[in-house]
Amino acid sequence: MTIKYKDINLNYEKYGDNKEVIVILPGWGETRNTFLDIINILKIDYTVYIIDYPGFGKTEFPNYDLTLDDYAHLIIHFLRELNIKKPNIIAHSFGGRIAILLNSIYNINFKNLILIDSAGIKPKMTLKKKIRLKCYKTLQSLANHLPKKLKKKVKTYLFNKFSSSDYQALNPKMRNTFKNIINLDLTNNLTNIKANTLILWGEKDLDTPLKDAKIMHKKITKSELIIFPNCTHFCYLENTYVIIRIILCFLDD
Repeated sequence: MTIKYKDINLNYEKYGDNKEVIVILPGWGETRNTFLDIINILKIDYTVYIIDYPGFGKTEFPNYDLTLDDYAHLIIHFLRELNIKKPNIIAHSFGGRIAILLNSIYNINFKNLILIDSAGIKPKMTLKKKIRLKCYKTLQSLANHLPKKLKKKVKTYLFNKFSSSDYQALNPKMRNTFKNIINLDLTNNLTNIKANTLILWGEKDLDTPLKDAKIMHKKITKSELIIFPNCTHFCYLENTYVIIRIILCFLDD
């Protein structure tokens, strides 16, 4: 199913037909496929919606860069078009960024919020990273003075050498959007979250480290934190049925 927002045909899936609603905001690059086990149980008692962001699944990316606010407006439009009021939100990683912005800045009312290994806290730039970035920019600048054919080869080499594998894997027209998002720090927004919040986190998460979970728990007034030992950034895939039971208990309480 799709709804139109500006020139974006937003694809989404609906499961179940119950009064109470859950909206799943997946992580960057994820689609409904990674959440199917969770959806198949939640749909028994809830109506569950899950969205394909622009550039992923069946939603095409537009011919311009997006910001996190654009994603927030996209979700707001989705909720209004489907007349979804006070949904339960389950948000993983990048989806957590959107959820934080929706509740803290745009005052979208959630019945409950579940953050799973959520992004939103910008990591501090270490000295090693600063030196690496400076080196990359300097070499790229020097490459601009090379002959055209050689310049292209050198720039490609530098890009592959210094860029992360996630960044390299992106469609080129999505790279500025990716930078717009990861450079945004939502730490100060956390104190404005009003929803009852459950924070689920993998102890060994390297993408959004455990210290981020503790900051979120401290700053979000009505929050509980559950840490899963030996789990990574995808604790909901590594402890699926335990997490489903926890989510159901949280939503029923």
